[in-house]
Formats: sequence, C-alpha cells, structure tokens
Amino acid sequence: MLKLYASENGFLVPAERPGPGTWVSLTAPSEEELRFVETRFGILPDFLKYPLDEEERPRIEVEGKQLLIIFHIPDPRHEGDIIRYETVPLGIVITEEVVVTVCLKENLLFEEVLAQSGRFIKVDLEHPVSFLFLVFYCVANLYLRYLRLIDRLIEDYERELHRSFRNRELLKILSLEKSLVYFNTALRGNDVVLTRIQSGRYVRLSDEDLEVLEDIQIENRQAIEMAKIYSDILSGTMDAYASIIGNNLNIVMKFLTALAIVLALPTMISSIYGMNIRLPLQDNPHAFWIIMSISFAVSILLTLYFIKKRLF
Repeated sequence: MLKLYASENGFLVPAERPGPGTWVSLTAPSEEELRFVETRFGILPDFLKYPLDEEERPRIEVEGKQLLIIFHIPDPRHEGDIIRYETVPLGIVITEEVVVTVCLKENLLFEEVLAQSGRFIKVDLEHPVSFLFLVFYCVANLYLRYLRLIDRLIEDYERELHRSFRNRELLKILSLEKSLVYFNTALRGNDVVLTRIQSGRYVRLSDEDLEVLEDIQIENRQAIEMAKIYSDILSGTMDAYASIIGNNLNIVMKFLTALAIVLALPTMISSIYGMNIRLPLQDNPHAFWIIMSISFAVSILLTLYFIKKRLF
C-alpha cells in the first residue's frame, strides 16, 4: 500500500501528488509500487528491499546522497487467546526530495505518527530531522505501551495459574517471555542507531535537536529497562511454577504409594487364605470375621503411621 503525506503548519496531512517535501509511506508494498517509487524518486533498489527482510537488524547505511535508517518496531500477533509480540523492520530512506518509509506489515505506528505530528514536535518534511525524531519518539512510546500491557497480562496469567496449573496458562507466559526477548533485542539495536545519529555523522543536528534526541533516548532506555525487569520477573515466575508443579507431583506420588501399601496388606492376607493348604483358623466358624478384623486393623495402623509421617 502506498500513501503520500505532506507537512502543513507542523502537521502531517494526506497529499494527492508526490513532490518535494513529501512522505511516501510503503506498507506491505507490491512489486509495482516498489518500481514506481524507485523510478519516480530515484531510490536505490536495495534501500527499498532491505526493510522487507524480517531478519534485517537495526542499522544506518549511506549511499551517495541517500540515507537508510532501519529501526525495529513492535508487532503484536494473536493466536486464539494467546498474545505474542515480535518485531519487524522499519526502513526510513531520506533523500534531498522526499522521505520514504518501508514496512512489510501494517502497523499501529503510522497512526501514532499521524496523531502525534504537531504535538510532540512540529514536522517539516523539507527538513526531515523533525520527521525522524517524531518516528523515533512514537516507536519508543509504542514499546512502552505494549510493555505496560505485558505487565497487566503477567498479572492476569499468574492469577489463572493460582487457580489451576494447566499447560495453556504456561504457554501464555512462555509467549510473553519470548516477546520480551524480541523487545529487548530490538530496543538495544534501536539504541545503537540513536547513538550513531547523535554523533552527527549522518544528520546535521542543532543544539535543540540534540536535546530532543536525548529525550527520545531516555524513553528508549526506559523501555529497555522495563523489558529487562519484566523478563527477569517472568523467568523467576516460570522457575517458581516449575518447582511448584514438581513438588505437587512428588506429593501425589507419595500419597499414591502410601495408599498402595495400605491396600496391599489386606490383599496379601486374603490371597494367602485363598490357597488350598492348611492355614490357621480355617476351621474356626468365625475365621472370616477374625481375618477381616486383622486386615482392617493392620490397614488402620498403617494409615495412622502414614498420617503421622504426613504422607496422607
């Protein structure tokens, strides 16, 4: 999908025709759209294809008068009632004429960018630094929003686990743990990109720009710390529940073993008296009740012993 935007009074608004100072947004682009942007704006083909590789890492690349910045943005995925978060690359190509963003999937980030334009910073696409900072700020905020949601999901899943130990709840927690690994890796890569931009080697920055960039780095590093904290909490939670499940299994096995021993003695006595040989009390008219009483007495004594040893 190809969309065009222009900047007016610091805000991003839809544009009908491409021209100088235009934001060209490519989301899950077709081959025809890629060829159009490549031909119309002279964008390097590799700069348009790199962000479409889901494994592409955050980085900066310069070729001639074109600058490519690859950032990783959060990507929520739903599988039934299980929510998993991964990340996808976002490519930002800056030329003398336009700014092009390339992403292989539709994402909430672009709605956030449009909503925050003119609020966090006034955008002038003819000076794309402001647009870059707006995108970086929205990416950091999106990570923070999803991390707060993950925190609430952790609490919900823990409450479910307190009620019942089922594989479904454990799989939900495992999916969140994997999500935090993706987030932590992507955020650290993004932080490297922000640090390289701060050096001023790729984009000219004024003192005011540096202050804004520092604010964005603070947001990004806060997201890194939150992801690390939640990851540590989840790791500890999984270890604790694994120990609890193992302990519960041991308790059940001990109970079943003690129960089997209690039931085995009456069975053994009745089996002995079922043999076709001379046995004590076999001529006694009350032999059945005597043998049953002895069996029950032995079972009761064993039961009391196991209760004392806390096996029951």
